[in-house]
Amino acid sequence: MGRWRGATVDGGRAGGRVLDDADVAAALAVCAVDPVASILATTRLEAAAQLGIGAAGGQLWGYEPEGRLEAVCWAGANLVPVVPNRDPAALDAFAALGRAQGRRASSVVGEAGAVLGLWDRLSAYWPRAREVRADQPSFVIDRDPDVEPDPQVRRTVAEDYDVILPACVRMFVEEVGYSPVSGAGGPYESRVRMLIAEGRSFARFEQAHGVGPRSAGVVFKAELGAVAGGVAQVQGVWVTPAHRGEGLSKAGMAAVVVAARRDVAPVVSLYANHYNDRALAAYRAVGFEQVGTYATVLF
Repeated sequence: MGRWRGATVDGGRAGGRVLDDADVAAALAVCAVDPVASILATTRLEAAAQLGIGAAGGQLWGYEPEGRLEAVCWAGANLVPVVPNRDPAALDAFAALGRAQGRRASSVVGEAGAVLGLWDRLSAYWPRAREVRADQPSFVIDRDPDVEPDPQVRRTVAEDYDVILPACVRMFVEEVGYSPVSGAGGPYESRVRMLIAEGRSFARFEQAHGVGPRSAGVVFKAELGAVAGGVAQVQGVWVTPAHRGEGLSKAGMAAVVVAARRDVAPVVSLYANHYNDRALAAYRAVGFEQVGTYATVLF
C-alpha cells in the first residue's frame, strides 16, 4: 500500500499518512503503551503482521511528527484511533484522512478521549451518528476472581452453533438495536463459528429433558471477542431474560476469567455502558477494576 501524504491540517502542519506493511511493527509498539485501551487495534495489527494490512481487512493510518510514529488509527469495519499521548495534532491528522476518504466504518470505538476527539473533528463532515456512547467504563482483572466460577459454564463446540447463534443475535439486538444476521455464511454468522472454533465462546446451557447432554437453550454466554497484546477482551455478555437477577453473570464471568487467564491471556478486560448498573456491579463483584473509559460512535 502506498504512502499517501495528501492530507494537511489547519496551520499547515503535516497530516497523517496511510501506512504500509513495513510500518506494522512500529504501530504495534504504539499500541503496547496501553494494551487494554488499544486491544481492538492491536488485534487487527497482529493479523496484519501475519497476513499483511490488506488481508487484515482495512487500512492503517499513522501520525509521525519528526519521523517518529506516535499515534495510529485502524480504519476497517471499525475506526479505532490509538493516541497514547492524546496529541490533538494526531486527531487533526486522522480527521483529515477521514474527511478525505469519507465514512466507511460502522463505528468509531476505543479510548474515550481519542474517539470523542476524533468524532468532534469528523461530525460536521460525516453522516450523523445513530448514537454516541461517550462513557463506557473499561475494566481489567489479572488475578483469580472473587466469586466461585460457575461449573456449568463451558467452552462451546461446533454442535452448539444452532443454539448459540440465536442467543448471540438476541444480545446484539438488545445492545445495538438491529439484527446482524445476513444468512448462512454471512459475516456475523461466520464470526460466531470462528469464535467457537477458536475456543473463545463460553456458555451455560439449559438441558433438554430426556435427551442426555443435548443443549436446549442458552442461560449465560460470553465471548473473548478480541485477543491481542497479552489481553483477552470479553464481549457479548448476555443472560437470558428469564434468569436475570439470579447472579448467573457473576459466576459465569468468573468461569470465563479463570479459563481465559489459564489458556488465553494473563489479563482479561471488558467495557460496558455507564448506565448498565447491574452489569457494572456484577463485574466489580467478580474482581474487575476500572482502568479507563471507552467510547463508541455508532452509525
